[in-house]
Amino acid sequence: MSRYILQRVLEALPLLLLITIVTYFLMNLAPGGPLAVYLHNPKVTPATLHRLSIQLGLNQPWYARYFSWLWALLHGNWGYSYFSGQSVISLIGQRLPNTLILMGSSFLIALVIGIPLGVYVATHQYSFQDHAFSFLSFFAWAMPSFFFGLLLQTLFAVKLGWFPVSGMYSVYAPPSLIELLWHLVLPATVLGLGSLAGWSRYMRSGILEVIRQDYVRTARAKGLNERTVIWKHAFKNALLPIVTILGLDLPGFFGGAVITEEIFAWPGMGRLFLSALNNRDYPVEMAGLLISAVLLVVGNLLADLAYSFLDPRIQYR
Repeated sequence: MSRYILQRVLEALPLLLLITIVTYFLMNLAPGGPLAVYLHNPKVTPATLHRLSIQLGLNQPWYARYFSWLWALLHGNWGYSYFSGQSVISLIGQRLPNTLILMGSSFLIALVIGIPLGVYVATHQYSFQDHAFSFLSFFAWAMPSFFFGLLLQTLFAVKLGWFPVSGMYSVYAPPSLIELLWHLVLPATVLGLGSLAGWSRYMRSGILEVIRQDYVRTARAKGLNERTVIWKHAFKNALLPIVTILGLDLPGFFGGAVITEEIFAWPGMGRLFLSALNNRDYPVEMAGLLISAVLLVVGNLLADLAYSFLDPRIQYR
């Protein structure tokens, strides 16, 4: 197993390198640049812009700047923000834990609710619950996250006052776990809704396919009750397609956090990345894209490892 993990990691390194090259090239193709925010400032002269361009290395070709960035990254230096002047690693250290809290909570909501819900409606195929679930899941799947976020914000925060409108903690109360959970409910719900709807649909489809297999019929013929047949014999095999979706959706939570964090003013990587895009802050942009790419690789690796746990016939050497 350890040999397989090492092999996958070594295979991922050229992929990550290619991703950084392409993203850095495309980022530099965008019109304007890090100094575009100063072009309409009358206090900033062309001579000042030229001096800043030299100091930041923006007068060099994109590939020269890329190799300088890559060399610094390999030595643990993620660079400095063009906009704030802070080191990128310190910005990530401040924001990444908050995003991981939001991602983990939404992932848990989608997993704990979506998977059992999919099993339930699969065992009640064509019932009223199944039809109602199908309608609601497609509705939730098609719901834009920004609209759903504003809807929950208006209803539960502004109208009813059950939850705070934005932020991670209240300004008038000391930070605490209760405060964090209270502020977490709405953004975690918005971020997890799409995955909840999708995973439950995939789980329903997987269970319906598995329960028609011969080994499930044999389990029923032995006199086992339906609950044991579903959860002990059918569930693990039905999870195999879901595990693939879980691995692919892991970076999706990171990307979806950009919109959700902006709506709810959650101080995480999503807001930092969006600010970097608006300010053409190349070092911060590259950090966000690199983290997203690493999450994609890690998600697929975890999915592959989960296959061997769910199905003993799959062995990695």
